[in-house]
Amino acid sequence: MLSTAGLPETVTLCGAALSIGAIHTLLGPDHYVPFAAMSRAGNWSLPKTLGITLACGLGHVAGSVIIGLAGLALGVAVMELEGLEGFRGDLAAWLLIGFGLAYLVWGLVQASRNVPHAHVHLHADGTVHTHEHTHDVGHLHVHGRTATVTSKASSTPWILFLLFAFGPCEPLIPLLMYPAAKASPWAVAAVVVAFTVATVATMMLAVMALRSGVALVPARHVQRYAHALAGLAVLTCGILVMVGL
Repeated sequence: MLSTAGLPETVTLCGAALSIGAIHTLLGPDHYVPFAAMSRAGNWSLPKTLGITLACGLGHVAGSVIIGLAGLALGVAVMELEGLEGFRGDLAAWLLIGFGLAYLVWGLVQASRNVPHAHVHLHADGTVHTHEHTHDVGHLHVHGRTATVTSKASSTPWILFLLFAFGPCEPLIPLLMYPAAKASPWAVAAVVVAFTVATVATMMLAVMALRSGVALVPARHVQRYAHALAGLAVLTCGILVMVGL
């Protein structure tokens, strides 16, 4: 159990975990921009958006926790784990760039196929009228590419989860887990829980705020390019991660 002597240190580390988790998340737009962008492009409901964010956030933290626990159990030096986490960070950045670029191209292709056009209808009484529409997923007609669009949309949450599972939580191991290990295993568990709660809660709050802001943008003229813009947002986040911003 946690000794009384180590309690003040553990409380201090838990407080640091809460603040570091929140600040680390807010300073990394890749933690929330992709979810808000994909939510808008895919017309996700708020519960679905938050559920996907929650799952990805837990996967994001879990990867570093597993590596940190393995390092502690095997007595691996923290510097060696930092090298591994750095490699994971570069890999995650490239994956974000690749996914964002692919989604951007796919979104542009969909936009080119979804050009608004009008149909002219002549009624028996001589009345003529036109109606303008786009052949997107929400149109009443069934098109061959609808299944492709639906399949792409349904796979997006899984792709995001994998991307975030690869992404490291850089400050968790060297700043929190290893110092807490000097107190007790319970201290390690406490800082991990505190960091996880802070990280995931901040992700969800940031996604909610950004999603609300994006919803204020008029959708009529940009909806056609929603998927392309979402891909551009993810691509930009990947580039920012790669250059260390």
